[in-house]
Amino acid sequence: MRKYLLPMFLAAIDIISIITAAFISIYLRFDSGAIPANYLNMLVSCLPLTVLIYLICFLFFKLYGRIWRYAGTVELVAIVIACGLGSTVWYFASVGIGSVLPRLLYIMTGILLMLFIGGSRMALRMYSYVMNKPKYKELQRKKNKVLIIGAGDAGALLLNEIEHYHVANRQVVGFIDDDKTKIGKSLQGVKILGNRNDIIKVVKIEDIDEIIIAMPSVKGEEIKSIINICKQTDCRLTIVPGLYEILEGSISINQLRPVDVEDLLGRDPVKLDTTAVKEYLSGKIVLITGAGGSIGSEIVRQVAKMQPAKLLLLGKGENSIYEITQEMKIEYPQLKTVPIIADVRDKERINAIMDYFKPQVVFHAAAHKHVPLMEYQPAEAVRNNILGTKVVADEAAAHNVETFVMISTDKAVNPTSVMGCTKRVAEMYVQSMNKNSNTRFVAVRFGNVLGSRGSVIPLFKKQIAKGGPVTVTHADMKRYFMTIPEAGQLVLQAGAMAKGGEVFVLDMGEPVRIYDLAKDLITLSGLIPDKDIEIKITGLRPGEKLFEELLSAEDGTEKTTHRKIFTAKIKEIDKTELDKQIAEIVEITDGDKVVAALQKIVPTYTPNRENI
Repeated sequence: MRKYLLPMFLAAIDIISIITAAFISIYLRFDSGAIPANYLNMLVSCLPLTVLIYLICFLFFKLYGRIWRYAGTVELVAIVIACGLGSTVWYFASVGIGSVLPRLLYIMTGILLMLFIGGSRMALRMYSYVMNKPKYKELQRKKNKVLIIGAGDAGALLLNEIEHYHVANRQVVGFIDDDKTKIGKSLQGVKILGNRNDIIKVVKIEDIDEIIIAMPSVKGEEIKSIINICKQTDCRLTIVPGLYEILEGSISINQLRPVDVEDLLGRDPVKLDTTAVKEYLSGKIVLITGAGGSIGSEIVRQVAKMQPAKLLLLGKGENSIYEITQEMKIEYPQLKTVPIIADVRDKERINAIMDYFKPQVVFHAAAHKHVPLMEYQPAEAVRNNILGTKVVADEAAAHNVETFVMISTDKAVNPTSVMGCTKRVAEMYVQSMNKNSNTRFVAVRFGNVLGSRGSVIPLFKKQIAKGGPVTVTHADMKRYFMTIPEAGQLVLQAGAMAKGGEVFVLDMGEPVRIYDLAKDLITLSGLIPDKDIEIKITGLRPGEKLFEELLSAEDGTEKTTHRKIFTAKIKEIDKTELDKQIAEIVEITDGDKVVAALQKIVPTYTPNRENI
C-alpha cells in the first residue's frame, strides 16, 4: 500500500493544479474580470472531462512511475509533452461535444500546467535533497577537496552524485577542462578553473586532496598525458571507467577505481570486427588449449561472447580449468562448456579428444612461458612448446579443423632464451603445416601482457605491499606491453583474417622502460620511489635481453584490414627438414645439447646462459 501513497498524493496535487490552471487561464483570457457566464458554465461543466484527459496523458507518460529525486531533462521533457498533449486532446474533445472555449484558454492552461506540475516535482526533489542532506555535525567534519578533470556529461553526473550522497566527506572545489569556451564558467555552481596545464597550480592554491578523471570517452594517449601531470601532485588519483565499463548515463562514486598502469600505457580500446569474428566462431565447436592460463582464459571469455556451439577447455592443471569452467557456468549458463584435463604432448589423448568432440576452431595457448625458468630445463621447454604444438597441429590437420591459431611471443624474434627459441620453432612448424592440409594455420605474435601470471606487474605489486625493494634487472630494459583483454580480442580478430600460413604481429605501441614502470607503480600506490620503496637493480637473468623485437632484421610487415594487426613477411619453411630436426631434438635430454640443436634450427638464436 505504501508504494501507492506517493502516486496518489501526486495525482491529487495534479487534479488541483488542472482545476487551478483552467480557472486562472479563463480569468487571464478575460482580463477585465467580466467573464461571460456561458464560458464559465461551459468550463465548470467540462472540468471532469478535462481532469480525466490530463490524468490519462500523465499516466501515459508515466509521471506517477518516476523517481523524482533523480529528475532531470528526460523528466522535464515528459512533463512538457504530457501537458501539451493534454491541452490538444481537451480542445478536440471540446469540439466533438460542441462545447468549445476560446482557443487561447487551452494554450494558457497547458503552459500553466507545465509550471505547476514541474514545480510540484521540483519541490519533491528539493524535499528529498533536504531530508537526505547530512546533519550539521557531519558537515563540520573535514572533507576531501576534490578536483574533477572533465567538465562534460560524466563530470556533471559525478558532481551530482557527490553533492547528493557524499557531501559529508567530499567537496568538489572545481573542474579542469581543455575547452577554452568553458574556462571561467560554472557547471552546476562549480567553477571551471582552467585547463590541464593549470592542474598543478590549482592543486596548490585550492589545497586539493583528490583528483578524479571523468573523461570516459577520451582516447588513451590523452588520458596518459593528464595522468602524468596529476602524478606530479600528492593527490589521491582516481578515474571514471571507460564507456565500455559503465552503463550509459550512470556514473557513481562506487565505480571509480584507482589509476593503474594500464591507464599509463595510453592505449586506445581495441575495436573488433565482430561480424568477421562471429562468422568463424558462432555456432562452432571451439577447442582452447591452455584454457586455464592468463591468455587462454581470456580467449575463453572472448570466444564465449561470440555464441559458439560448444567450448572445450583443455589444460593440464585441474584447478585453473575448474575455475574458468565455473566462471563460464555463471556468466554464460546456456553455453555448453566441457572441461578437459590433458597434456598437449599426449598424441593418443589429443587424437581421442578430437575424434570425440570434432572441434572446428583451435586456439593453441598451452606453453611454458617463463624465460629464466626454462633456461634450467631446455628439454622440458622443447617437449611442451615444440612437441606439444606439433601434436595439436598434426591432430587438427588430421581432423579437418577449419582454423588453427597458435599464440606466440615477441621473444621468438632473434631469441636469446630457450623459451623464445622453442616458440620460434613452434611458429615455423605451424607455418609449414599450412600447405599440407585444409586447415588454416596461423600464429599470432605479441609482447608482454599486463597482469598475466608471472608477469612483472603482479611481482612489483607484491614487492610494494611488503615494503620493497622492487627489483628491476636493468635500468634500461624495455618491453612491449598490452592488456589481457586487448590480447584476447586481437587473437580472435587475427583468426578471422587468417588465409593460412601467416604469422600475425600485433601493434604493441611504444616499448615501456621497466624502471619507469616500477616508479609509476610505487607512485600510484601513494609512495615515493627510492624514499619509501627502494628500486634495486639486480642484473639480467638467464635468457633475458634488454630490448624485445616483434620482427627480425630480415622480416618486414604488410598491413591488414585491421589497423593493429600486421603480417610478418617470413621465409617459407622446408617441412621435411623441420620434421627431421624436431624428431631429433625431442629425444635429447642434456640441456647443453638441446641448446646446440635449437641453434641449428634457428640460426638467429644467441643463447644468454652465462649464469646457468
